[in-house]
Amino acid sequence: MMFTTQLLPFFSLLAEVSEKEEFDPDKVSPGVAGFVVVAAIAVALFFLGFDLVRRLRRAKFRDEIQRELAAELAERDGNDAIADSDAGPDAEPPRSDSDSDDDPRQND
Repeated sequence: MMFTTQLLPFFSLLAEVSEKEEFDPDKVSPGVAGFVVVAAIAVALFFLGFDLVRRLRRAKFRDEIQRELAAELAERDGNDAIADSDAGPDAEPPRSDSDSDDDPRQND
């Protein structure tokens, strides 16, 4: 409340000054400040759009890689199943990826 009472004289002075000046609709323009604000928004939108495209491309690429890996795994599992059926009942069971000690991707 105290802050508004201190600003009351400022606003009354501002109102008096604005009443003395005539309004000319031809002289109204946003000026340099308006141009700077619009330019900053345009630059921000450019960079946001650029970042959006980059993220969409990355997501699409990751999806393609996951699909290729899934297809390779399904093909490998299908070939393993065919090889197991051809080996006969005395064949050793295939080793799973978790049994492999030479896999560099495992960092447990």
